[in-house]
Amino acid sequence: MSLELKTELFVAIEDYESKGIKKRDSGLDITALDDKSNGKVLLRVITKPKSKSGYVGADTVDKMAATIENEDYDKGILISNKFTKAADKKLVEEGIQRISENLILDFPAKRLYFAARDLVDEQCKTKCGRVPQKESDCKGQLNDRYSCKVRLISDNASFNFERGWTSLLQKDVLRLLSMNHSASD
Repeated sequence: MSLELKTELFVAIEDYESKGIKKRDSGLDITALDDKSNGKVLLRVITKPKSKSGYVGADTVDKMAATIENEDYDKGILISNKFTKAADKKLVEEGIQRISENLILDFPAKRLYFAARDLVDEQCKTKCGRVPQKESDCKGQLNDRYSCKVRLISDNASFNFERGWTSLLQKDVLRLLSMNHSASD
């Protein structure tokens, strides 16, 4: 899974509200609001580390810590494929969370399902202008045939949630995130 997708999944599951994306030479910064704490969160995604080895070093952590302090962020999350041991140590010292290629995002099925529901609601509003209040309000399935991808993924997500199949539920959320990207482009 790409860093960008991993970040989007994390934002959706944590119920962060994205407030802006700023492209940087080494990747991008996402400013988000944490709906639970009302805190301002900086998610820094490093897609092009400066070192030839591909590792993010302690200097990158220092710069992020300065940004968090200078721009009044309440929390920081650094996302990259690989981190040096010095960077790992510095992240702990600074209280900055990290997400890397080795970290498997292991979310409970319930959180994945609620994220899927929110994404389905967004797609329904975009495609049909409203969110159906009951199953018969949705015209995406007639006579056991699906005419709407959103309805199909929604039904799959419900089925996967009922059975506790988190890996398939995570794929449903990723499909919905991809659809949201397509709709916004």
